[in-house]
Amino acid sequence: MLNKYPLWKYLMVIATIAICLLYATPNLYGEDPAVQVSAARGAAIEVSTLDKVKAELDKQDISYKSVSLEQNQVLIRLTDSEQQLLASEILKEQLGQTFIVALNLAPATPEWLQAVGAGPLKLGLDLRGGVHFLLEVDMQEALVKAEEQMLQDFRTDLREEKLRYTAVRKDNNGVTVRFRDAETRDKAEEFLKTKYPDLLLNDSENNGQFSVSAKMTEAKLAEIKEYALQQNITIIRNRVNQLGVAEPLVQRQGTDRIVVELPGVQDTAGAKEILGATATLEFRLVDNKADPYSSRVPAGSQKYTTRDGRPVVLKKQVILTGNHITGATSSLDEFSRSQVNIDLDSQGGSKMSRATKKAIGTSMATVFIEYKPTGEKTADGKSKLQKNEEVINVATIQAQLGRSFRITGLDSGNEAKNLALLLRAGALVAPVQIVEERTIGPSLGKQNIENGLSAMIYGMIAIVIFMAIYYRKFGLVANIALSANIIMIIGIMSMIPGATMTLPGIAGIVLTIGMAVDANVLVFERIREELKEGRSVQQAIHSGYDNALSTIADANITTLLTAIILFAIGTGAIKGFAITLAIGIAASMFTSIIGTRAIVNFLWGNKKIDKLSI
Repeated sequence: MLNKYPLWKYLMVIATIAICLLYATPNLYGEDPAVQVSAARGAAIEVSTLDKVKAELDKQDISYKSVSLEQNQVLIRLTDSEQQLLASEILKEQLGQTFIVALNLAPATPEWLQAVGAGPLKLGLDLRGGVHFLLEVDMQEALVKAEEQMLQDFRTDLREEKLRYTAVRKDNNGVTVRFRDAETRDKAEEFLKTKYPDLLLNDSENNGQFSVSAKMTEAKLAEIKEYALQQNITIIRNRVNQLGVAEPLVQRQGTDRIVVELPGVQDTAGAKEILGATATLEFRLVDNKADPYSSRVPAGSQKYTTRDGRPVVLKKQVILTGNHITGATSSLDEFSRSQVNIDLDSQGGSKMSRATKKAIGTSMATVFIEYKPTGEKTADGKSKLQKNEEVINVATIQAQLGRSFRITGLDSGNEAKNLALLLRAGALVAPVQIVEERTIGPSLGKQNIENGLSAMIYGMIAIVIFMAIYYRKFGLVANIALSANIIMIIGIMSMIPGATMTLPGIAGIVLTIGMAVDANVLVFERIREELKEGRSVQQAIHSGYDNALSTIADANITTLLTAIILFAIGTGAIKGFAITLAIGIAASMFTSIIGTRAIVNFLWGNKKIDKLSI
């Protein structure tokens, strides 16, 4: 029978649109002005902190909707923006430096929608407001660290090969190793050439001193810089994600810069804390023979200070840096004491194994290194950074360590969780500094949304009126499909994790509206042509849809390929436009081909009709 769908097809269309409608619904509830409180450096939030926040808000007569503990953060929902700012100022003053207080916008989605995983569209910086940072990676520091690592590797490798040297030192051109005789030098040079093929080696002799100088090739230098940039991007993204303040955008710009955008966060100072203060981690052995309270420190060692102010003397040689850590979790040992389980990559596991083989029973320290701007400028206009170091943990080595080991001796479960967070987030390969920052207010985003919605509404009204007048009842069918198309776009965008709606994304929706109607126009015009040629109503409908299908598919597939290319090579807003366009194309093909056909078949299919209202 012509123009009759089986029941399952009707149910499929209804179910698809119903699911998209369900996940699009949270966008109707809007957002509450909110203040978010989290512990500095990712420490756990206690219930006592929640009680303290409530007490301070009640004491100052701050009107709030709710105060809750969510994902290790205290979230305070306020009644308006004025109360939000007042609450933020009070909490910053009362909680001190140990907590991060940031302004935010919290979705007002009902619990029954949250239970099925439904949430509102994530809005980009241009729509929601927030903070924008441009970070610059200190590539010179990355090269210095690579040379220091090369120096340590030379010492370790030559000792293992039993090639005795008199000195291993850094110079302006790289690393120089000195030997007592030419024979040992030649053996060492041959060994280093085999193990380090990406280094340039030169031997020399001067006043009875035989030496080998190692210098990195241009390709190796470029590789180090690229690795530093990519690794820093990954680590910064991990830090922002694990602290869970906002849906971030973290991407590279040029050869040494990183763009970080945090939509919804209006507090620049709080956002800086969230980025992690450009820190690195190092593991060093404790010099147990040195007196930490003496003013004299043995050669090869250095005095540090723990978080509680106690002095400790550590060996200068670094066992491992944090960029070799692949995983870290907190747990309890067999005596119910807090510990952190560490997983390393293969290279890090080899280094740890060699370093701890003869160090069983001694202590190992985890050093937290932070680079902070001094306010002064270098000759090339960049900010000078001050290096601050503190020991965050000292633990006893109980056995030779490999790719997996544990850190014990922690004071509490909170300290273990904090340390695991720092290790998981990773250590920046090179310090970064903020060269540009700006706050985009929510009022500008609100204006962009209003302008985008106005364009969408006016476009829809014009199309609805035209279709209703020109195609009559079939025009009304097209208008129903158009409404379903928009619901599907918003619903699918809300379901996709990480998808963000930007101003170009709204432009993609407006463009899709026109494309969706275009498909219906092709079908309706084809039906008209079939009717003019004397076909029956049922034959005209059947032929109209079948004959127009190839044209619609060709037009939409070519546009979809364009969207895929834009997504592949574009960045930021271009990707947002491409995603919205691709989803819109898929939704428009579904509604214009299957959706309208289902309605037409239901109303006119398999019936004796002499005339169509088209």
